Amino acid sequence: MLIRRRDDAETIGGAILARAAGCGHRRIARSLGVLADVVRGWLRAFARDAEAIRAHFTRWAHALDPLLGPVEAAGDDFADAVAAIGAAVRAAVQRHGPRPVWAAVSRMTGGALLCHTSCPYPPVP
Repeated sequence: MLIRRRDDAETIGGAILARAAGCGHRRIARSLGVLADVVRGWLRAFARDAEAIRAHFTRWAHALDPLLGPVEAAGDDFADAVAAIGAAVRAAVQRHGPRPVWAAVSRMTGGALLCHTSCPYPPVP
């Protein structure tokens, strides 16, 4: 789960991945069975914080895999943040074994992935 969100991290994560793949919020909402305004809110919150999300997960990726090279840019801030999340989760799986992707994301942010705070993420160990 994510703090202050009614839907589970897997659902929200699915919306984020679909947006990174080019889908619009209405189409994503229909596919997930969630209100379009809710999905739009998730995507706006993620886009607003995309640079901070990218930086946070890049730090996680390198903390979990010190031999990891640079996380490649994916094209825009939103996609770059998703790429960094992917790199961090891959590093977590290599180090700790399989786990649900968005549960790992939630844990790495202390559940605060889409929160409106000045410093939403716990420090990377």
